[in-house]
Amino acid sequence: MIGFARNVRWWFVPEEVRREGETPDYRFSLANERTFLAWLRTALALIGGGFAVDQFLPDLRWGWRVGLALALLGAGVLCALRAVDHWIRCERAMRRGEDLPVSRFPALLSVVVAAVAVAMVVVVLVGWEG
Repeated sequence: MIGFARNVRWWFVPEEVRREGETPDYRFSLANERTFLAWLRTALALIGGGFAVDQFLPDLRWGWRVGLALALLGAGVLCALRAVDHWIRCERAMRRGEDLPVSRFPALLSVVVAAVAVAMVVVVLVGWEG
């Protein structure tokens, strides 16, 4: 978490990254950017899913609806934050000739999405009124 907070300043001054190391092959930087954009698309999908659960399932019990919606919205927020943090960490690592950073976030996100999916299966099988 400390490293994450330390990296936040890099998010808003990307020109500072250019002062580190050497410029990597542009193909790697562009691949890093495509990965960043894929994470943002995932974040938007999760946020949209959270709103969809809240808006389109009014007959679902309030606790279930709000819990599922908040889980998806929270995952979307974390995914968006992770996207920019991972992008800057990878860009800096490439410029310094270091190994790319690893993260447990994809596994965590997968577990959250799977838990929400299992909860939705239970809701569908048991019925809206639960």
